[in-house]
Amino acid sequence: MKKINRKKFLLSALTGTAALPLLFKKGLAQNVMTLSSAGSGPLVIATWDNRKATDAAMQQIMNGKSALDAVEAGARVPEGDPEDTSVGYGGYPDRDGNVTLDACIMDHQGNAGSVTFMQHIRHPVSVARLVMEKTPHVMLSGEGALRFALENGFKKENLLTEKAKRAWQEWMKENKYTPKVSKNNHDTIGILAIDKKGNISGACTTSGRAFKMHGRVGDSPIIGAGMYVDNEAGGACATGLGEHVLKTLGSFLIVELMRYGLTPQEACKEAIRRILDKIPGAHNDQVGYLAINKNGEHGAYSIKPTFPYALYQNGENKVMESDFAMR
Repeated sequence: MKKINRKKFLLSALTGTAALPLLFKKGLAQNVMTLSSAGSGPLVIATWDNRKATDAAMQQIMNGKSALDAVEAGARVPEGDPEDTSVGYGGYPDRDGNVTLDACIMDHQGNAGSVTFMQHIRHPVSVARLVMEKTPHVMLSGEGALRFALENGFKKENLLTEKAKRAWQEWMKENKYTPKVSKNNHDTIGILAIDKKGNISGACTTSGRAFKMHGRVGDSPIIGAGMYVDNEAGGACATGLGEHVLKTLGSFLIVELMRYGLTPQEACKEAIRRILDKIPGAHNDQVGYLAINKNGEHGAYSIKPTFPYALYQNGENKVMESDFAMR
């Protein structure tokens, strides 16, 4: 019998909706490559030029902290930066002038926490971690998320800076919602880390689309959409137009593709291809994915240029550009 190239088979077979059941039915899943659990040393990666975030995360790891501690510390950096208009304090408001925040976090054991549509709290990623650690739930939303945060010592504050307020007032003159994503106008920080023990964790935090409809929640706080981690295979996170990521559960897809033998780069590329194939007009929008596996390899791919990302590995904290589909 002719030998099958497993990687080519997976790239084609996983396109179909019945692919994964077919793999298990045929028993092929038992033979798929298993990545080393030893890892290859610490790594931190984040969407966009978030080198301050990757530096804060790596400092946690170098001090003996876990990947979970690292991604939380990294995500808190842009959350607290009033000059970052896409995350936390200083984030652009919705069309009614309210700053509403979403965040999620996930550890190497598969535990996860999330908050959505939360107002008045500067660091939603830390609230998400407490949801994971102190409640039987994965997600809290709106008033319930705010109440939980206040009960756990978080301070209620006004997150709408004068800079963000002026941008909203200027937008109100035209009152036109046109989602555009670029390196100067983006919507999310997704961050992934491997610690000294080879464990992987991830986080994602955002103020969402600028001037969105009140109540809109995108992909960022949804486990499997904006971010997903499986310590046996790897982790992935997303940025860009969240509706596209939600419709395709891109981060979960990427991790599953890596589980079945694809590299992080191949998996990110396939997830972008899935969006372009499934969603009419998606080539006009931007989505970017990052992924890492247990071997310390990473991948980055987007629909369009420009999607820079920060990578801290082997003692060097640098910004790189992803490859992209639309040329």
